[in-house]
Amino acid sequence: MSVLEQKHTVGQWQSVGKYLSVLGAIIVFMLSINLLSHSFQGLQEDIASLILSVTMNPFIGLFIGLLLTAVIQSSSISTSMVVALVGSGTISLSAAVPLIMGANVGTTLTSTVISLSFITSKRAFRKAISAGVVHDIYNIILVVLLFPLEYYYQTLSRTSTWLVNSLGIADPEATSELVYFGTYSARSIDESLANTIGSHWAVLVLACGMLFFSIKYISNIISQSLIGESKDKMKKYIFISPYKSFLWGGGLTAAVQSSSITTSLIIPLVATNKVSLEKSFPFIIGANIGTTITALIASFFATEVAVSIAIVHLLFNLLGVLLFLPIASVRRIPIGVAALFGRLTLRHRLYVFLYIILMFFIIPFLLIYFNQ
Repeated sequence: MSVLEQKHTVGQWQSVGKYLSVLGAIIVFMLSINLLSHSFQGLQEDIASLILSVTMNPFIGLFIGLLLTAVIQSSSISTSMVVALVGSGTISLSAAVPLIMGANVGTTLTSTVISLSFITSKRAFRKAISAGVVHDIYNIILVVLLFPLEYYYQTLSRTSTWLVNSLGIADPEATSELVYFGTYSARSIDESLANTIGSHWAVLVLACGMLFFSIKYISNIISQSLIGESKDKMKKYIFISPYKSFLWGGGLTAAVQSSSITTSLIIPLVATNKVSLEKSFPFIIGANIGTTITALIASFFATEVAVSIAIVHLLFNLLGVLLFLPIASVRRIPIGVAALFGRLTLRHRLYVFLYIILMFFIIPFLLIYFNQ
């Protein structure tokens, strides 16, 4: 066997190894969701009253979702935890919706922080900050528009419940015997593991660790193999049209399971003037859709209400697509605000740090405190 053939064989085995490791991480992810639900059910007497009292106020739920996601920097993890909470019956669907909205805003912190890496260059920093905060502004606008509709009319929760009931999404009889057997086996493994450990708190810690590890591992592996190979081609193929950019944003984020990673890739492209802020925005909208795939996977074969909250996450972002993607003049609203903020940073760099501290930490803390 020649050296070239040997390298080819090694490359093939490495690819197979990557696929198997991703499959293993997905299995760990599914097990962690079941373990979370199991631990929440066991801890209901200890923590249910606390969680219910906190999430009873939708405003507090909104900012808890924001804070939690800003701290752990993964909406995939926080929304998966919300799905587990709802699936275990610890919190209701209506109480979980603000948590999902807050998570959408909290996950945007990553791209804003990454834009600080261009602070030594005035022109690049202005563009980088604009690209970083446009995701924040877009999600904040969505919350401002949709939170009152949910608060007064339960628009998202009622729509998702109707969809789940109408389509029979959570009906176990609609699944194949093979899938049902796999799900039953996974739950049996979780129950056996939980019973072996004994302590519900220990199970909760283990489940959170498994959840964090699996999502981060899948994200790193796929981003290295998928995005790493296409970085140089992104400008040429992705940003040709708004709709193509939107589809790429959704597809890449769904594969990587992290909008933080895909939206952060946009920052250096905009900062170095390779892609305009206007052309990058549809990609960000698509990333918001792609990140909902994790919650949907987490809700597979769970209770109807768990599927409903995953659908809420999707509906929230789909409404954003319908509002902003089709009309260029509407897309310019968050873009214009972000560009204005970028210009302000040319005068005072301190504005960026104040924005991050106030927006993602101090204001949520204060609002949670005063709304108690």
